[in-house]
Amino acid sequence: MARFYDLPMPIGLDRPTVYFDRTYRETMRLLVETRDYMRFREPADRGAMPDDHRLAVNCEALRVTSRLTHIMAWLLIQKAVHAGEMTAAEAAAEDHRLAGQAVCRERIRAGGIAMPPMLELLLERSYQLYARVERLDALVAQATH
Repeated sequence: MARFYDLPMPIGLDRPTVYFDRTYRETMRLLVETRDYMRFREPADRGAMPDDHRLAVNCEALRVTSRLTHIMAWLLIQKAVHAGEMTAAEAAAEDHRLAGQAVCRERIRAGGIAMPPMLELLLERSYQLYARVERLDALVAQATH
């Protein structure tokens, strides 16, 4: 069964979507890695830390999830534009722009608590990806105004 992001783009739309497709695949890989960490490794990491650190670690894990959710929603909007399912002007509307800046831009760890190494890596990678998509969002919005 073909996955949505593996489907060929309509003729004439391949070139504009190359960057978005790569970003989409990168986001999917990071989502899978995050899911695997949360399911298999995070419970052991959480169990090995003091109770007062668990809340901060859980908040940071949710930050990764929030970043990836907002990124994926934005990428799906861009895919809809390139597939002709919505106009660029519709996609540039405020409710279709990249959201979550208040949470997703944050990089300060509560109380300076050390994060488990894999979570730290996921935090950094999701931050870098979010920052790149934020720049793309600004470029797409600028191009439609």
